[in-house]
Amino acid sequence: MTQFDLTDDQRQIQEMAQKFTADAITPNAALWDEKHIFPRDTIRAAAALGFGSIYVSEESGGIGLGRLEAALIMEAMAYGCPSTSAFISIHNMASWMIDRFGAAAVKQKYLPSMITMERMGSYCLTEPGSGSDAAALTTRAVRDGDDYIVSGSKAFISGGGENEVYVTMVRTGEDGPKGISCLVIEKDMKGVSFGAQEKKLGWHSQPTAQVNLDEVRVPAENLVGPEGDGFRIAMMGLDGGRLNIGACSLGGAQRCLDESIAYTKERKQFSNPIADFQATQFTLADMETELQAARMLLYVAAAKVTANAPDKTRFAAMAKRLATDTGSQVVDRALQLHGGYGYLQDYPIERFWRDLRVHSILEGTNQIMRVIVARDLLRQ
Repeated sequence: MTQFDLTDDQRQIQEMAQKFTADAITPNAALWDEKHIFPRDTIRAAAALGFGSIYVSEESGGIGLGRLEAALIMEAMAYGCPSTSAFISIHNMASWMIDRFGAAAVKQKYLPSMITMERMGSYCLTEPGSGSDAAALTTRAVRDGDDYIVSGSKAFISGGGENEVYVTMVRTGEDGPKGISCLVIEKDMKGVSFGAQEKKLGWHSQPTAQVNLDEVRVPAENLVGPEGDGFRIAMMGLDGGRLNIGACSLGGAQRCLDESIAYTKERKQFSNPIADFQATQFTLADMETELQAARMLLYVAAAKVTANAPDKTRFAAMAKRLATDTGSQVVDRALQLHGGYGYLQDYPIERFWRDLRVHSILEGTNQIMRVIVARDLLRQ
């Protein structure tokens, strides 16, 4: 990124993702939502473009792009379906963690099939008893020869029951963050089971379930990073995940703004298009202004994460908070501009309203984002 604009290469990546979305995602997203269809074939088609390994290194077979390029791809795909875009984001987070911190054996075992999304990856941190207090997790892994024996449960796992690979934070040592390690667990390992699919407000195109681990024997070579580094690895993964989920909010909100501009030009009341009314114009102007402000902060934060800047985590938290809050506010105003029609499933607005609502909860709630920002400010 140049100081205030995208480079030619970044624009080409953005346009490729936009074209894929227009061809493969947008025409199908309403049906996926209505029928709760998990679009494996479309997701694998995205992987064929490199979107399953956006910031996996080229040495490992990925396309080795930065976090801004990843955000551009997620934003473009969310214009069609935030749920599907977010699923692909989570897979990228899991594959990046293996590539960035894993030893050669675990990388060779998993990355080739994850890059093509033949095998899809989940990120497993949250538990029924530890959400925002992630360092209080209780899933335990006990070393037994060349294996770990793992028992516990993970909650709200995207891809749960469907994905083949689960990058899982487990407790191998003392209480608190320093006792947490990261293991790769496979769906078919003995002792792995899943809860019922969650019945969600939105995100209907991706499965979500609890992951249950009952004395699962996991090879020690599946350890990602050293013992005790799991929490640090998980948090580094979340810096990128927060950017991507913010980008998904931007893409969904942009779609709803575009739909609103078109609708208000066509919809007539009092013998005039409602776009002629100053109240409508002011609403559209505020939607555009706030969306652009959130986008600029997110792009700057993405550049900082790529550069490993000292304030990258604070900027990622600020960008996630602003983009997800703004996205939901923009979509809510889009629904209001559509009036009663916005409440109907015949129009896409209500789907985006439902899908974007969870973005202020996952990858760290927006209240925790404020905690991260405040702590960093007060530490200075």
